[in-house]
Amino acid sequence: MRKSFLWIPCVLFVFSLTITNPVYKAGGRPLRDTTTGVSISNLVFNQHVDNIFEEANLQSSGLDITVFKKAVTGYYNLKITNKLVLNSSLVTIVDLAKSSCTKRLWIVDLQNKKLVLNTWVAHGQRSGDDMASRFSNEVDSFESSLGFYVTDNVYIGKHGRSLRLNGMDEGFNNNANLRDIVLHAASYVCEGAIRDMGRLGRSQGCPAVAPQYSNRIIDMIKGKNVLFINGNDDSYTSKYLDRNLAARIAFQDNFANPEKVML
Repeated sequence: MRKSFLWIPCVLFVFSLTITNPVYKAGGRPLRDTTTGVSISNLVFNQHVDNIFEEANLQSSGLDITVFKKAVTGYYNLKITNKLVLNSSLVTIVDLAKSSCTKRLWIVDLQNKKLVLNTWVAHGQRSGDDMASRFSNEVDSFESSLGFYVTDNVYIGKHGRSLRLNGMDEGFNNNANLRDIVLHAASYVCEGAIRDMGRLGRSQGCPAVAPQYSNRIIDMIKGKNVLFINGNDDSYTSKYLDRNLAARIAFQDNFANPEKVML
């Protein structure tokens, strides 16, 4: 009989944590830090992203934390709007603000806090030589398009096995299908091209990758995973960069473990 009542103090303990934890106020809405004025959920989000960045050792791979935060923000926004597969934890990042001679494509497993792959990727012919400085959403522009993409199905095309990409950002990459912007293999994405030309070869706007990695990349990220292409363009905006929405989701995940929340 005595054992049957042991659950009562457990329930009371959990309830006391909820109502006394400084993270919450009445109605379950997050409080704000009294010093910075930033919502606690945003603080938790920043901590969450910083933790992944550090544990995956992404800085040493050359990935910028600001670009990573944009990509993760988009990942959460796309996931909450059911654009991604339910069990998706992969984020693919292409940073065209970097030289084509650098390995500027990253695939990061957010759940396991692990860098899965870091390799080369090409940009569009008319976006620039070594550095991409021009971007377009227009058909036949032969320029790269910035923004968030959701991966789709695999098909066999003129570049062999390729992965369709659906552009999510109106005015920036939503013409991806009309332009046949896909992820595919290209022989000009290799160290030999860098050695001979001082840069990678260029595509007609597609994020082309090295043949030895293409099938691995395609198989990992096909079927409704997020790919984010960053570049030096101050005009780029996206509704999927809603930090507050992303922060609320990260906050909910972390509140299940209150000791994670550093106030």
